[in-house]
Amino acid sequence: MDVAEVEFLAEKELVTIIPNFSLDKIYLIGGELGPFLPGLPLQVPLWLAVNLKQRQKCRLVPPEWMDVEKLEKVRDHERQEETFTPVPSPHYMELTRLLLNHASDDIPRADEIRTLVKDLWDTRTAKLRVSADSFVRQQEAHAKLDNLTLLEINSTGPFLTRALGHLAQLRAGQQAPPGSQSQDW
Repeated sequence: MDVAEVEFLAEKELVTIIPNFSLDKIYLIGGELGPFLPGLPLQVPLWLAVNLKQRQKCRLVPPEWMDVEKLEKVRDHERQEETFTPVPSPHYMELTRLLLNHASDDIPRADEIRTLVKDLWDTRTAKLRVSADSFVRQQEAHAKLDNLTLLEINSTGPFLTRALGHLAQLRAGQQAPPGSQSQDW
């Protein structure tokens, strides 16, 4: 799975909008949405919220966790713990990027939120690198990756898989009987 596919999955997350138009219920494959009434909050998938915002048909309400104080606590907790801590949303990075790219005018202190989420991402990425390094050095057979998001797994998974493959090849080459030569052409 690549980053685009993970983002596609994240776009199914529900967010709250405040529409500025009227429309009866709409029926989609994933279920019905609406009715859309001006000024009344409504939960819709992120993909629809972004589309309506681009057409200036609504105002986005940031998720409850998208608050500077709450994100500072999450970031500080992540920095203090050795293991991965729970994140505010399984798609926190994708949601932040999409919401801030398309509706930063609806999100108070958007620049600070962007920085805090980036700090959280960087902290978690550094932890993942250290964990992978420890995993390889100790020649473990399995790893426990609690509280990682799909994006974090898919960002490092291909690299780690290739690295472990190369490591296995190197170890297999070291275990060849003395005097035997490899016939790689």
